[in-house]
Amino acid sequence: MIKPSLIFFFIIAFSSYSNNSLDSLYNILDQEMIKSQEYDMQKELRIDNLIFELKKSKLLGNQYEKRKKLIDEYQFYNLNKAIENIEINLTIAKDIDDLNLKTETLLKFTQLLISSGQYKESIDILNQLNKNLISGDNIIQYYTNYADGYSRLSYYTIANDSKSQYFNLYNIYKDSLVAYFDKNSEFYLDLEEKKYRDNGQISEALKINDQRLKLVDEFTRKYSIIRFERSFLHLDQTNADEIKNRKINLILSAISDIRLSIKDNASLTDLAKILFQENDLDKAYRYINFSYEDAEFYNSLHRKTIISSTLPLITRAYESRSIDQKNKLEQLLVISISLGFVLLITLILIYKQIKRISKTSRDLKLANNNLTEIYEKLSNSDRIKERYLGTFLNLYSDYINHLDMYRKMVRNHITSNKYKALLDLTKSKQIKDNELKIFYKNFDEAFLKIYPNYVKDFNNLMKEKHKFILNNKNELNTELRIFALIRLGISSSSKISKILRYSVNTIYNYRAAVKNNSIDRDNFELFVKKSD
Repeated sequence: MIKPSLIFFFIIAFSSYSNNSLDSLYNILDQEMIKSQEYDMQKELRIDNLIFELKKSKLLGNQYEKRKKLIDEYQFYNLNKAIENIEINLTIAKDIDDLNLKTETLLKFTQLLISSGQYKESIDILNQLNKNLISGDNIIQYYTNYADGYSRLSYYTIANDSKSQYFNLYNIYKDSLVAYFDKNSEFYLDLEEKKYRDNGQISEALKINDQRLKLVDEFTRKYSIIRFERSFLHLDQTNADEIKNRKINLILSAISDIRLSIKDNASLTDLAKILFQENDLDKAYRYINFSYEDAEFYNSLHRKTIISSTLPLITRAYESRSIDQKNKLEQLLVISISLGFVLLITLILIYKQIKRISKTSRDLKLANNNLTEIYEKLSNSDRIKERYLGTFLNLYSDYINHLDMYRKMVRNHITSNKYKALLDLTKSKQIKDNELKIFYKNFDEAFLKIYPNYVKDFNNLMKEKHKFILNNKNELNTELRIFALIRLGISSSSKISKILRYSVNTIYNYRAAVKNNSIDRDNFELFVKKSD
C-alpha cells in the first residue's frame, strides 16, 4: 500500500507535466472530507483518554500538566472547551502560587484570543504582564503573541495612522524574537520569509519557504501553516501557473487540517473564493459549506464572520445557476414537444402514436398488477418492510395514474389542436407543487408509523413553552421534518435542503432556532439520533 506522503510526492513531482495533477488533489481532498468524521472520532477518543487520566490525578501539579495536554487537543478543535480548561489551569496555578505556570497559562489564553480574532483583548492581557518576571520559553511566547497580535491588528485596521502604528510595533516585537533563535531554525526562517514577503521579494520568500517545508513533517499543524503561508506568495491573478500553485498549496493545507481535525482553519475558505471567481460553483459551494460547519463547531466568531462574507454570494450564485439550468431544461422540453407535434402532424402519425401510448398504458397496468401480486406475496414480511413497501406501492400506483391522466390530456390537446394550452401546462409549477405536497404527506405518514413516539420524544427535549403542538397528528411541520431526516442519519444541511426543497441557509436557521429552544443545546441532535 502506498503511503499518503508518497502519493503527494508523485502528485507534486509531476505537476508540471500532468494536466490532471490538480484534479488528483481535488479527489484526495474530497475523500478526506468524507473521512473527516473518522478523524474527529479519533480526536474525541484522545480527548476522552486524557479526561480519564485527569480524573485519576490527585496532585494539583499533575492535574495542571494533564489539563495542559487537554488544552492542546482543544486549541484548534473546540474554542469554548479550550478556554474552559485554561481558566481551570489558571486557578490551579494561583492555588499552588506558581508565577511561571500562571504566566504560561495566560500566554496560552492570549494565543487563543488572537487566533479567534480578539486581538485587542489579547494585547490588553499581555500589557498586564511584567516582562522582567518572564523567562525561558515563556518570554519567546510573550514576544510571539505580541508580534502576532499587532501583525493582525495592522492587517485588519482600516485607519492608516493606527495601521502604521501597529505595523511598527509588530516589527519591534518581531526583532526582539530574532535574538532567541538560531538562523537555521524554522521560526527564524518564518520571520525571514515574512520580511521578504512584506518587502515584495517573492522569489527570496519562496526559497525560504522551501527550507521551512524541509524542516517539518507532512500533515502536521506546522506543515499546514507553511503551505497556507506559501499560498500568499502566489497572488498574481493574471498568471495561470501562479493561480494553480496557490490552489495546490491551499489544498495540501486543507488536507492536513482535516486529518488533524483542525476546525479553526482558513485554507478551504480561500480555496472556495478562488473557485467562485473561476465560476467553479460546485466545488466552491461544497468547500465553503464545509468551512462554515467547521467554524460553527469551533465557535469562532471571527472565522464565522470571514466565511459569512462569502457564503451568501456563493450560495446565491449556486442557486441561481440551478434555476437557470432548470429553466433551460424546461425550454428544451417545450421545444422538443413542439417539434414532436409538428413532426406528428406533418407525417400524419397521430394515430400510430396513440396506439404506442395505449400499448404503454397496458404495459403500465400490467406492471401495476404484477406489483400488486408482489405486495400480496410479501404481506407476511416484518412490520417496517411492510409499511415501507405499502407506501412505495401507493406512490408508484399514483404515479402510474398521473402518467395515464397526463397521457390522455396530451392526446386530447393534440387532437383538439390546443398547442398553447399544452405549452402552458409544461410551464406550470402546479404539478411540481402538488407532487411535493404528496411527498411531504407520504414521508410524514411513513416516518410516524415507524417512529410513532417521535413527536412525544422530541418535545421531551424541548423547553416547556417551545414544545410543538400539531393540528394534524399525522402531519409534521418543517422543523420536525428536518430533524426526522437527521434521525434517519442525514445530518448534512446541504443534503436536507435538497430533499425538502429549501435553501441551505433556511435549514441552518431552522436547526439553530430549534437547538436554541431545547433543554440541552450542545447534545440536542445527538439525543434526536438516539431517540426511539
